[in-house]
Amino acid sequence: MAHLFDSLKLRDLVLHNRIGIPAMCQYSARDGVATDWHFVHYGSRAVGGAGLMIIEATGVAPEGRISPGDLGIWDDRQVEPLARIARFAQEQGCAMAIQLAHAGRKASVGLGWESQNTLSENEGGWTPIAPSPFSTFPTAT
Repeated sequence: MAHLFDSLKLRDLVLHNRIGIPAMCQYSARDGVATDWHFVHYGSRAVGGAGLMIIEATGVAPEGRISPGDLGIWDDRQVEPLARIARFAQEQGCAMAIQLAHAGRKASVGLGWESQNTLSENEGGWTPIAPSPFSTFPTAT
C-alpha cells in the first residue's frame, strides 16, 4: 500500500494513482447503448478518485453479447453515450479503457441476477456464434 497513491507511468499514459476499477457487467444497456445508469455508475467511481477504470464487457457484435443487457460497440449510436462517460471520467483525472468482448458459446443468457440458461428467441435470445456448437448452459425450456 506504500505506493497506492503514487502516480504510475505506462508508456505515454500517466495514472494519477494506482487504484484501478475492473470491468463489471452491469446488465443495464438497452440495445447495447449505455444508459444513465452507466453514466452514474462509472462517473461516481471517477469522482471517487480511481486512476484507471475499465468499462464492462462490450460486445463487438450483437450476437457476441453475454446477455441482452450488455453494452455494445457495433452500431454508431452506441458510441456517443460511451464517449460521454469517457469524457467525464477524464475530466476527473481518471484514465479509461474498454473490455471488448465476444461471448462465443456463452452468449444469449439471462441477466446476471436471472437464471443463467441460454435464452430462446421468444425470450429475447439469439443464436450464439462460436467455434463449437455445444452450449455451456442448459437450453431454456
